Amino acid sequence: MRSVKYFILVFILYTSPGWATDYKFDFNGNCQKAYRQYMSLQQGAAEAILKQELIINPNNLIPVYLADYGDCLQLLFNGSHADFELWKGRQEERLDQLEKGDENSPWYRFCKANIYLHWALVHIRFGDNFKAANKFRKSYILLKENRQKFPKFEENKILLGLEQAVAGAVPDSYKWIAAVFGVKGDINKGVSEIVSYLNAHSDGQGIMSEEAIIYYSYLRFYLLSQPELAWNYINTAPFDEQNNLMHAFIKSNLALNYRKADVALKILKSASGINGYATFPIMDYELAEALLLKLDFSCVTIYQRFIKDYRGKHFVKDAWQKMAWAAYLQNNITRSGYCVQQIKKSGNAATDADKQAQRFSESGVWPMRELLEIRLLIDGGYYKNALIKIQTINKANLVTVPNKLEYNFRYGRIFEELGNSEKAILFYKATVEDGRERTEYFAARAALQMALMLEHAGKKTDAIACFKDCLSMHNHDFQSSIDQQAKAGLNRLGN
Repeated sequence: MRSVKYFILVFILYTSPGWATDYKFDFNGNCQKAYRQYMSLQQGAAEAILKQELIINPNNLIPVYLADYGDCLQLLFNGSHADFELWKGRQEERLDQLEKGDENSPWYRFCKANIYLHWALVHIRFGDNFKAANKFRKSYILLKENRQKFPKFEENKILLGLEQAVAGAVPDSYKWIAAVFGVKGDINKGVSEIVSYLNAHSDGQGIMSEEAIIYYSYLRFYLLSQPELAWNYINTAPFDEQNNLMHAFIKSNLALNYRKADVALKILKSASGINGYATFPIMDYELAEALLLKLDFSCVTIYQRFIKDYRGKHFVKDAWQKMAWAAYLQNNITRSGYCVQQIKKSGNAATDADKQAQRFSESGVWPMRELLEIRLLIDGGYYKNALIKIQTINKANLVTVPNKLEYNFRYGRIFEELGNSEKAILFYKATVEDGRERTEYFAARAALQMALMLEHAGKKTDAIACFKDCLSMHNHDFQSSIDQQAKAGLNRLGN
């Protein structure tokens, strides 16, 4: 069906009267409506609007540009390799069509740059980092040219800011990408570009305010390590999740990462009634995560539905691991063993979460039940419950090194979240001292948490030392994501 719809759009583009001359970039009311529909994950509605726009204005090239959102959002959210192989040629088709536009329009280079950026993200999603880096580079070059030619074109700030900020957080293992990218990253400067756009459109009515709000929130949350400010912003910005799947996903995702499982659960349950919810199984994955974090084992049914409906391979191993944990915590040994075998056979190990799940399935080592429950409660934001539970653990039962490391790390996390920095750092230091040579992530993450605490306390020199110590640890779980956060910290501190 998606191929048929795309063919209809292409047919209209090439056969409508007057298509041979006077190509233009007119981001008019219809196009803005279509853009908002794409950005709310209502693809059918967006395509219907674009079809009407092309009948009325067959020489408008903005619909060509906007159609790219449909493919790329589907690929990023649903991860289908079959769709990727079928649709990847559309990038060049669209770029060829855009070449016919007016070079004296600021949209000429901008549209091409954003299409390159879309497909860079898609190629990262499907594991082709070299092609991704090349497309990032092309996008960045076009944006720089566009800024030189049209310095007052506000939309340029959104993409330039994003690309500059992301380049500032490239971990050491991906430095070759930054070299191909050809830009010296600067997180603070990149974010300030997006802030400038948002300040100029504080009512949320800028043509691309939707993306600016999303990029700003994620950059502030992850790369600036300011989750509270990001969370407060997304909840006060003109970004209502009611009847908007994209907004519901973004807010619930940030809520989960900010350890607000109850908030995420409320958003996702409401979102399940929005048209098109079932089209994006990743929403079910988020819902299952929120349930698991409050030790609600009805999450298993939701994880199963995600695996059944999802067309991609990312997070599948992780979902099976979470189901294994749920069975294990319910003392269902047969079921937990079955889930472990499915981890080995299902999905791929491209994401950090899936890599960790694969290692878990191959190790044959289960976490201590009490520590696993504590981990989940902390991640859900249930800190007092976690503290009560960890205080019941007899340290004599922490027989293995991983258990001792996790015990110290979880205690540190609880005290950090409850505002007792002094005790948190004592437990973090013990974790680093005993675990820096281990493949578990506890020591590296403890060093990262200490660095963030010291940074927020204004102790720059000590924070830099901890960020560097974090980066000195190798071959541990969640290597890429932890390294990226540490690298972002050094970049923020000018190191």
